[in-house]
Amino acid sequence: MTASIQLPRGIAFLERGWLSSNNVLLHDSDQAILVDTGYWTHAKQTEDLIRSAIGTQPLNCIINTHLHSDHCGGNAHLQTVYPQVQTRIPPGHFDYVRQWNAEALTYTPTGQHCPVFTADRCIESGDLFDVAGLQWIAYSAPGHDPHSIVLFCQSEGILISADTLWEKGFGVVFPEIEGISAFEEVGATLDLIESLAPRLVLPGHGTAFTDVSGALNYARSRLKGFSTNPEKHAIYAAKVLLKFKLLELQSVEIEDFCKWANNSSYFHLLHQYFNKSSFQDWTLEMCESLVKSGAASRIGNTFINA
Repeated sequence: MTASIQLPRGIAFLERGWLSSNNVLLHDSDQAILVDTGYWTHAKQTEDLIRSAIGTQPLNCIINTHLHSDHCGGNAHLQTVYPQVQTRIPPGHFDYVRQWNAEALTYTPTGQHCPVFTADRCIESGDLFDVAGLQWIAYSAPGHDPHSIVLFCQSEGILISADTLWEKGFGVVFPEIEGISAFEEVGATLDLIESLAPRLVLPGHGTAFTDVSGALNYARSRLKGFSTNPEKHAIYAAKVLLKFKLLELQSVEIEDFCKWANNSSYFHLLHQYFNKSSFQDWTLEMCESLVKSGAASRIGNTFINA
């Protein structure tokens, strides 16, 4: 948790890392709702964090802000641990979860894994719910993901922003990888957040923050750079996907890592921005850029997370 920020009773901000998204636990004596469940490899840790906050009280509901694997990878485990838990997801992917279409859910294209889970209901823009005497409202917040939502408590000025706004930037704009224009949607979501005037943001990654104006200015500057130069966003997306997988694997032989990237259709879409080099050479170039930035290291033919 973030010690410097005082949260109202009934809100626990569980700050994780970059492989697992942060979790927000909303609870009182009658109910416990978890917003986002992290990546599948951290599912037991997520369970332990929940138990440390609510003890033997059951988890009643999971709400996923969107269905990227680092935000819903713990769903399946928690549905086993808490058999009565209800799971609510944004409406755009509801049928794909029911059918379990890993391609449409982006797990296959990104080369990531997400254990099969079930969904009971949708969480849609305008939906309201109350926990610990506080009312939360869901807002549609497309851009990073076309179906993403954010949750806002107006009385306390607290925004659960997922990957729409971090203290420094926002998540990869995944529709742009597929050639679907979405930078304008990112801008519209930033405008929505500004109109809500939150005093505190609980982001999907990174620490909670109160300088919302500063974060919005930084995000808009970054968005302008991506919009002006889409290749810059493509590099950012490629490096994020590589780093995410490296966070999971921790160390991997370069040849195996390149094979993994070759099996991810998103990498081939990103490579189209840089058709001057072969796919293999470009992948190695992206890996070396992670090393140069200090996000990874290389010993011989082994690529290591840093």
